[in-house]
Amino acid sequence: MTRPAGAQHGVLVLSCTDAPGIVHAVSGLLVQERCTIVESHQFDSPVSGMFFMRVEFARVDGAPLDLDALRRTFTGIADTFGMRWRMTDGAARQRVLIMVSQYAHCLNDLLFRNSIGELALDVVAVVSNHATLAGTAEFYGVPFHHVPVTRETKPEAEAALLEIVRAERVELVVLARYMQILSDDLCRQLEGRAINIHHSMLPSFKGARPYHQAHARGVKFIGATAHYVTADLDEGPIIEQEMLRVDHALTPEQLAARGREAETRALAHAVRWHTENRVVVHGSRTVVFE
Repeated sequence: MTRPAGAQHGVLVLSCTDAPGIVHAVSGLLVQERCTIVESHQFDSPVSGMFFMRVEFARVDGAPLDLDALRRTFTGIADTFGMRWRMTDGAARQRVLIMVSQYAHCLNDLLFRNSIGELALDVVAVVSNHATLAGTAEFYGVPFHHVPVTRETKPEAEAALLEIVRAERVELVVLARYMQILSDDLCRQLEGRAINIHHSMLPSFKGARPYHQAHARGVKFIGATAHYVTADLDEGPIIEQEMLRVDHALTPEQLAARGREAETRALAHAVRWHTENRVVVHGSRTVVFE
């Protein structure tokens, strides 16, 4: 049927062991509650035996949704199938904190995309271990917090960060080229709500000046990986990857420029999909409903 113009959309995301009747149960409830499906994606993993689903829905008559009542009603279905699930308002803007050091490209890209409506974020703070990018945050009207970090002051710096997260009711932390390793404890506290962007090339070059190492090896592709933050550093569940073709004619500086392009694109996609409730984490993997 025709979707109600301007109606409030709800989003249901779920995962459970695959079994007959899941789609029927979900769609049946929505029909019972006088809702129509606006968008639906599902994935049945033959490897893990898991079923994943994202459904966007609205009231048939365009009336506002009573999401609290819908959640209570859905609980019975969720318990029957042993689901992990969440039901949210599709228009809700997540409260986001961006962490950055001295590279401006990812921060500027996220704030610009948000300013033109490509992202729907409520960016409540920018936190940095340097004061370099305070002007960028100020330009977009975002509060800037300078929290220096040294080996000796790292516990105090992370405590200050967590205080900002609590005070601002932050739902997502984005590490937009934040060049400090987070402690295991902080990673655990931010689990599932922190995204990092990492330069990732094939083969992978670790340590200093990765683009110069790549240039010395004559790589033909460079890329970037956006992933959830875990205590295993760059081993967190991958949300998005971007790869760009390069050749022998490019200098290390030109490779770095192409790398910045890949990083901004991968991070923006990951943040958008996360905040639109399009990502389901299952162990070390993700299912992303683009």
